[in-house]
Amino acid sequence: MDLSLLESLASVGADAPVPPIARRPAHLVGNTPVLWIDEPFAPPGRGFHAKLEGTNPGGIKDRPGLYMVREARRRGELAPEAPIVESSSGTLGLGLALAGLTYGHPVTVVTDPGMEPSMVRLLTALGAHVEQVAAPHPDGGWQRARRERVAELMARTPGAYCPDQYHNPDNTAAYRPMAAELMAQLGRVDVLVAAVGTGGHSAGIAAGLRESCPELRLIGVDAVGSTIFGQPAGSRLMRGLGSSIHPSNVDYAAFAEVHWVGPAEAVWACRQLARRHYASGGWSVGAVALVAGWVARTYPVGTRIATVFPDGPHRYLETVYNDAWCREHDLLGHEPPPEPGVIGEPDERVVTGWTRCGRVRDPLAREAVAKAELSQPLLSGVLTR
Repeated sequence: MDLSLLESLASVGADAPVPPIARRPAHLVGNTPVLWIDEPFAPPGRGFHAKLEGTNPGGIKDRPGLYMVREARRRGELAPEAPIVESSSGTLGLGLALAGLTYGHPVTVVTDPGMEPSMVRLLTALGAHVEQVAAPHPDGGWQRARRERVAELMARTPGAYCPDQYHNPDNTAAYRPMAAELMAQLGRVDVLVAAVGTGGHSAGIAAGLRESCPELRLIGVDAVGSTIFGQPAGSRLMRGLGSSIHPSNVDYAAFAEVHWVGPAEAVWACRQLARRHYASGGWSVGAVALVAGWVARTYPVGTRIATVFPDGPHRYLETVYNDAWCREHDLLGHEPPPEPGVIGEPDERVVTGWTRCGRVRDPLAREAVAKAELSQPLLSGVLTR
């Protein structure tokens, strides 16, 4: 590195505005920075803008954690000092711990053995009670098992409140301010690449951006083994995106296409981000970076691409960034292909690695239509007798 570059780097931030002093930790949430990402995901001059939500105190779900609790209090659904109980794989737990501290509520986070021990310790240190389910549900996996435990806790805890992040429209509304932040930072957004788990941030940000950018193209990123977009449920190493249930917050009509990404591909992307850009995170971060890089390589020059990095790398030091753990799961040495595989229908075949599909539909709506079509001849027969 030459001396002039070192000097320019040393001066970075010298004239930057001094951020205001936060009086409460909740005041640190939002107004997160954007980082330009190019190589090795895209050639120089072509890349994408990553919104670094890991710079929030707990990550992206500080936003809905605070918003859902605030709105429940405003509507009278959550009484002062009443307990909050919710299912989480980690990041929303941090957001609810922050909300509990901010508004004065005890918080119980129901999770499963897949939650990293470091995350359990952190949540406990932040004042949350962590309860783990012991076995997955035979049909709905860990998520359904967690949600059933939440229901049990709610039944025996009078006055308890569950935000229900999968189906709560406040989860979506909490992300509208991020759209305003992106517009202020980028001026316009042509393509938004978003990981999909509960469906909240993809729906909320896209709706907000379309008020100024009506031609916005939304690309969803899911995990292999997830049922959200019509694939069959399977075992998933990746946490934070994907689901074994169908969250009603997913706005299927808003998506132009969906990509499924496998864990080895996400690990490769996470490690490249860390080494090349000093900014990385977990499974969702690696998955969206892989897809956003493909968009940057294949879309016309000048397309303004944004994505969201939901968290930072720290909770993944014993998984994504642990060579021994990655070797145990055969996740190293698998550089992703330059292009994803393609399927014409979301349920055309079971995907095991990076794959895209240009048709997006609500799989539950399709099932409802199929059932209606099957029942129609029987109904007609009854009516004509």
